[in-house]
Amino acid sequence: MYPSTRLAFRKSSYSGRGDNCVEIADLAGGAAVRDTQHKELGHLTFADSGEWRAFLAVARRDSF
Repeated sequence: MYPSTRLAFRKSSYSGRGDNCVEIADLAGGAAVRDTQHKELGHLTFADSGEWRAFLAVARRDSF
């Protein structure tokens, strides 16, 4: 588990200009994602690149 205070989150380039944004933090082999407006709720951790790619594939597919 990675505490949010130790992760370097940045706004996702896919978030656009609106207020509905997500933030991404790079992990060794994976990534963490959190809601910009609700940082206190924690984050999702994708421990390896396969999990991260699968998440992105579903998010892209379901966004259209």
